[in-house]
Amino acid sequence: MANNNITAKKAIITGVTGQDGSFLSELLLDKGYEVHGIIRRSSVDYRERIAHLEGKKNFHLHYADLGDSMSIMQVVSNVQPDEIYNLAAQSHVQVSFDTPEYTANVDATGVLRILEAVRLSGLSNKCRIYQASTSELYGKVEQVPQNEETPFHPYSPYAVAKLYAHWIMKEYREAYGMFCCCGILFNHESERRGETFVTRKITLAAARIAQHKQDKLYLGNLSSLRDWGYARDYVECMWLMLQQPEPEDYVIATGQQHSVREFCQLAFKNVGIELNFVGEGENEKGINRATGETIVEVSSDFYRPTDVVNLWGDPSKAIRQLGWNPARTSFEELVKIMTEADMAKVAIENASERVRTNLAEFLERGIVK
Repeated sequence: MANNNITAKKAIITGVTGQDGSFLSELLLDKGYEVHGIIRRSSVDYRERIAHLEGKKNFHLHYADLGDSMSIMQVVSNVQPDEIYNLAAQSHVQVSFDTPEYTANVDATGVLRILEAVRLSGLSNKCRIYQASTSELYGKVEQVPQNEETPFHPYSPYAVAKLYAHWIMKEYREAYGMFCCCGILFNHESERRGETFVTRKITLAAARIAQHKQDKLYLGNLSSLRDWGYARDYVECMWLMLQQPEPEDYVIATGQQHSVREFCQLAFKNVGIELNFVGEGENEKGINRATGETIVEVSSDFYRPTDVVNLWGDPSKAIRQLGWNPARTSFEELVKIMTEADMAKVAIENASERVRTNLAEFLERGIVK
């Protein structure tokens, strides 16, 4: 670890308020980095994932936006970073069908703005850049499992935008000799995952149903297959990629595959509910074995216009060249971490609700004023 700010490496993290950004900030601070996070101005406080880091000596926040080249240029020029980790994106696949232009502006052109800011600031030979690519690039998969040589076939506006970002990184690496690398990350989850993503939606619903705060969970394609890992493990791989002598792209995955149905069964099992799935397709249902109640149903509302159903990564190159261990956190451990966190979250919500109810009753009866 560095002893002072003079020798500390400087890193910029876009998307610092997200799941990956918060874990990466913790990792880099532990390694003695001076961390500069980029945030967007908002009237709503969305910084709960990094609240525990604010006020730390080597943690700084800057207002900027990937849609605004001048703001990106200003931060890069002022900080003079040794490393940039671009984790910012409109990262929800379903939402990208509703906002394709915004998704392209941030996920595609936003990466170009970062590259140009580095180049025009005279940092081409100093600053190393990591781009968060995605397994969604493989889309309508042409090879199973997928590795660094598998052809891309993006299947959503999100994936198409990410493909531009992936290739513009390679172009700047070859055209300008910049240290640019992409991590083709497969699905990685955690207790900090956004609540609109299917894994977190499942663990939250399991916790709420177990504590009698929700009746049913509605999902899309239960047979979709994904390679799920733990986000805390994956950010280490991002860092390792920027410590190599030469820039290369890597698939970051566990090499194991599970269905949405499996994730669902395990999450409910962790909260004491055994699920039995019956039926097929949109008629499939998850039934509580103990009570006979239907608590999981399929809804066509959650089917995508085009759906990727078989993502499965081959992390052999990362294991071999980076010394990374994709098995550090198992699938079962990941689901347990998430369900335990959401059980605690729902319990706190219930306690807060009881306090508010009691206070309202006391006010009504004139016990307190």
